[in-house]
Amino acid sequence: MSAAEETPGTAGRPARSRAAADRLAPPMDLAALIAAEDTRIVVCCGSGGVGKTTTSAALALAAAEAGRRVVVLTIDPARRLAQSLGLVELDNEPRRVDVPGAAGELHAMMLDMKRTFDDIVVAHSTPERAEQILANPFYQTLSSSFAGTQEYMAMEKLGQLRAGGQWDLIVVDTPPSRSALDFLDAPNRMSRFLDGTMIRLLTAPSRAGFRFASAGFLVFTRIISKVLGGQLLRDISAFVTALDTMFGGFRERATATYELLRRPGTWFVVVATPEPDALREASYFVDRLSAEGMPLAGLVLNRTHPPASTALSATRAEAAAEAIGDDGDPAGALAAGALRVHAERMTLAAREQRLADRFTSAHPEVALRTVPAAAGDVHDLDGLQVMAEALTGPDGDTPTGVPRTRVLPARRA
Repeated sequence: MSAAEETPGTAGRPARSRAAADRLAPPMDLAALIAAEDTRIVVCCGSGGVGKTTTSAALALAAAEAGRRVVVLTIDPARRLAQSLGLVELDNEPRRVDVPGAAGELHAMMLDMKRTFDDIVVAHSTPERAEQILANPFYQTLSSSFAGTQEYMAMEKLGQLRAGGQWDLIVVDTPPSRSALDFLDAPNRMSRFLDGTMIRLLTAPSRAGFRFASAGFLVFTRIISKVLGGQLLRDISAFVTALDTMFGGFRERATATYELLRRPGTWFVVVATPEPDALREASYFVDRLSAEGMPLAGLVLNRTHPPASTALSATRAEAAAEAIGDDGDPAGALAAGALRVHAERMTLAAREQRLADRFTSAHPEVALRTVPAAAGDVHDLDGLQVMAEALTGPDGDTPTGVPRTRVLPARRA
């Protein structure tokens, strides 16, 4: 096994037998999951670039067709979701998507993190205090570009949607973070920052208890002022002073939303591609969800490359192409080319299956669903419908009969 292809969770473990490596992962019945009345929230998570946005939209579309009133919340700023749903644009409010023949309703929205933060300030402070906060330069930076703000506001918006009570199902497309764990860490990180010791120290002179600051503290303040700049320090001080009454609210909402993710009715769907880095992130996320008692539906292995037929191995296809040779016969050249394409596809599928098997060996309890790569980008409802069928179709209903838990058939022991 090369270091580049090693799946996290397998390092340091004894080598497994071929039969163990080929153990079938449990199938993931996403059709039943999204149709169940007690499923209220589905969170699609994973590292960036694995197809979370398209997966989220396809699941929401399938749920609407199953008769549910669904809203899909995307945090992807690339606006691919709006294009695929046939909308000109998405914003911070749900917009109805026209799905012909659907028994339910589909709505979509894209998180505007600054507007969401502004709404929180307005809702949880007096008009005068809200005006002070919204005009503060430090707040304007924090609400639009501070690390973790996007993930935190995604959690805030999820809490607002759930509290509204108008949706049968909320599907969340998590932010395209470098690490899939950022979404879970964001609420506590933001709460700790806003209520942190350093913020309190920087603003101590403005508080009643520090009116008579020590000489040492004044020296500390002057040093920090030189490092950060006097104006920035004053902006931070004014911001925290104005926001002081909201600190408890931040902590309470962070805790409430985090607990919401652990309640019955919430399910996490981890999305990955058959690549070492993506599966490494997926493995970390699965371990984190397990450690914190959060409900995991399973892993969607996206953009796989199953061959059109599994009856002919790569080795035999290469040998047949070599036997035909290049004798100038157009039909023979065409057949040899087709055989070589099949051999390449089988080789790629075998590599993807090895990576999937390593993940399954490390996490045998995690349900799996493979989704073939689309011929191009998904840019309309028809493309989403194709992906929705791949996500929710019967486990064995594939062109080759290979279960959707695998790319290739399991080898015989």
